[in-house]
Amino acid sequence: MAHGAEESGWKNRDVIDILGFTKNELLDLFEETDKFVEQGSDFGEPLRHKIVATAFFEPSTRTRLSFSSAALRLGAKVIDLSAEVSSLMKGESFADTIRMLEAYSDLIVVRHPSEGAALFASEISSKPVVNGGDGSQHHPTQAMLDVYTVNKLKGGVDGLTYALVGDIKYARTATSFLYALTKFNPRRVYAVCPEALRPRAEVLKRLEGLGLRVELGLELEDIIGELDVVYATRIQKERFPDQSEYEKVKGSYRLARTVMEKAKRECIILHPLPRVEELPYELDSTPHAAYFKQAAWGVPLRMALLKLILGG
Repeated sequence: MAHGAEESGWKNRDVIDILGFTKNELLDLFEETDKFVEQGSDFGEPLRHKIVATAFFEPSTRTRLSFSSAALRLGAKVIDLSAEVSSLMKGESFADTIRMLEAYSDLIVVRHPSEGAALFASEISSKPVVNGGDGSQHHPTQAMLDVYTVNKLKGGVDGLTYALVGDIKYARTATSFLYALTKFNPRRVYAVCPEALRPRAEVLKRLEGLGLRVELGLELEDIIGELDVVYATRIQKERFPDQSEYEKVKGSYRLARTVMEKAKRECIILHPLPRVEELPYELDSTPHAAYFKQAAWGVPLRMALLKLILGG
């Protein structure tokens, strides 16, 4: 392919952290994704002899089902582990569970509340492991999808102005998106959020070390006219160590239609979903709404990822 996918070593590769990929590797993935988007249906069955295991230790709709759909569309079989009906309930260790999935499948997709769980699984398993989200920093395939959506709708990722709005501290989708932007050359990046939900100091330090400066302390109304991409996130109630702290910030940073009316017509809104009050339904009918396309493209992007890794 144009950017050298063969040389980049996709086959049997773990996907743990978006920072493990180069810009050219991401562009390769986007090219493969475009093929599936344009093809529409009848994909052959390049993975008909493969089995994909999904092991989700946290709730998920889009990530879990889009991986299953992607595998099935490519002809692979899917086995699904739910923590509440697995031997984990009998006291089996996470490591032993991964060893069993390694024996039963060709690739394991893991979601887990603990930071580093996917990396740990990849160290145990000889089969490739894909991180479906762990802890509050990493959700690499969501970041790939987010950047693909920008690339597809805006004709590129470089030179644009971005604002992340909402929970940038606990939302791993937001942190992964920021890490993904370090692979490109954005014009400006803002974080619009309550002080309590700003990116953590170690994340900001890592981003700065990678050449990405995030501007803080601004209100959305003050910058809305210059934005090309608004990335909204749900306030992550389940990740707050103290629920009284959640109560202080819940409902803050709602994308009001009156504010979005001041945006450039071509400014797009992304959201990893699910949404609550931060993204009003009245925005669905505006030209800014890109989040349903973003979610739908999760299937072809994960199809491309599975095909590259499993060598279909």
